[in-house]
Amino acid sequence: MTSLQECAQTTPLLSDNVDEEKAIGTPPHELEDTDEIPEPQDVHALTGVSYIRSIITVVILSYINLTNYMDRFTAAGRWGGVRFIRPLEGKVSIIRILFAASYMLCSLAFGYVGDRWNRKNIMCAGISFWSIMILCSSFIPNDYFLPLLLIKGLIGAAEASFSTIAPSIIADLFVADQRSRMLAIFYFVVPVGCGLGYIIGSKVTSAAGGDWHWAFRVTPGMGLLAVLLMVFFLKEPPRGATDKKKKIYLPSANSWMSDVKKLFRNPSFMFSTLGVTAVTFVVSAIGLWCPSFLGRARNILYEKEPCQTAVCAIDDSLIFGAITVFSGILGVVAGVEISKRYKKVNPRADPIVCACGMLMSAPFLFLALIFGNISLGATYVFIFIAGTLLALNWAIVTTILLHVVPTTRRATAQSMQITVSNLLGVAGSPCLIGLISDLIRRGYAESDLLIFRSLEYALMTCSFVVAIGGAFFLATAHFIEKDHEKAETESEGTSRNMSIILSCLLQNSN
Repeated sequence: MTSLQECAQTTPLLSDNVDEEKAIGTPPHELEDTDEIPEPQDVHALTGVSYIRSIITVVILSYINLTNYMDRFTAAGRWGGVRFIRPLEGKVSIIRILFAASYMLCSLAFGYVGDRWNRKNIMCAGISFWSIMILCSSFIPNDYFLPLLLIKGLIGAAEASFSTIAPSIIADLFVADQRSRMLAIFYFVVPVGCGLGYIIGSKVTSAAGGDWHWAFRVTPGMGLLAVLLMVFFLKEPPRGATDKKKKIYLPSANSWMSDVKKLFRNPSFMFSTLGVTAVTFVVSAIGLWCPSFLGRARNILYEKEPCQTAVCAIDDSLIFGAITVFSGILGVVAGVEISKRYKKVNPRADPIVCACGMLMSAPFLFLALIFGNISLGATYVFIFIAGTLLALNWAIVTTILLHVVPTTRRATAQSMQITVSNLLGVAGSPCLIGLISDLIRRGYAESDLLIFRSLEYALMTCSFVVAIGGAFFLATAHFIEKDHEKAETESEGTSRNMSIILSCLLQNSN
């Protein structure tokens, strides 16, 4: 007993959530420290999850991510093709704001528990609740706006249980280039889900004769199928097992507030989070308002009367959905491959690629808006180019986070990043664009040209925001190497202290 007390005096106090039974059963030779990163072929021996099972896990998580984004953008596709209670732009964003607020607040909570509790169980419960709430929302009549708001808030809370935790599971299953590729697959489905959401929202609503409720009855079944796949095929790896050659369960040893304070002192994390927020701002604004902008541009260009029927033309939603799918796929794949090759000569490759993509996309976004009432073909081309450049960073930003944040703080970091990007991006940008559009129209006689111009000028804000985001990623590049070294040092210290205490427990048990 004395030896154990001596060890406790020489090592930091650990969290109460340490899995002691697993720790005591760990062979002593697996507790030895080494600075080597495991080879990809050795990872399954460290995690206890076979390579095939790890691939299946990535496929399941990517499928859930696809389903999440399909549901998010189903409403945008429906609004683009259906004349559904069209108030002023500033009021259209209320549902999006409430969703983002609940998603943001619950991300903090799930970040805390995701670093300490069983991640598989959290995701299964969250996705089950998410699917049920979406199905319930499809039965709310048009006149009952407050119940719809409440359910959308609950959907945001449930979705946070997955988005906050899933990337950390993938990070614990793979290393080096394999980790980057698997994260690329996970984020590869984001543009596909967005595009399919537009298409499903417009097509299903049109097929149902303008009844938008049917569009929200597609993803609940996909969500429940995802839960079954997780229950039977997903195996959670031990935290941090792939970061060094040791098989140790690493819970967070600090309080949540201590983790947050350390993240605030991490310049790479903070600047990259602001960069991600800029991306989210632009993607959310364009995603919600671009179909409406294209429809208004078509009315001006071809002198068409605005839609007055239950189901309007859905061509623009379909085309925009297809552009989102293909530009996103191309951008994600290109971003990962460019970063991987550039990293061989420059360790700051990840934030530099993100910065270049954002800075280059700004003029194309601006040109897409300028050509709206001149040539829709040119507008579509510029949207495709801008979307491809923006998508360069979708998978890389998570790699940056994993690169500069210690293992035991990653879910908390992910939740903080989600919180900031949702507060200023998902919730803020659609509302801001709508309010700017309303202010431009205020005091003038209503006309088709004014309706088009007001939204066009409001969306030009995105070109400036995306350029500022590129500057944030350039700042990240300045600090990333130093912050990576700090993260490595802290992870090694946590592992070493864990090894000492576990060795003491083994000696005491003998």
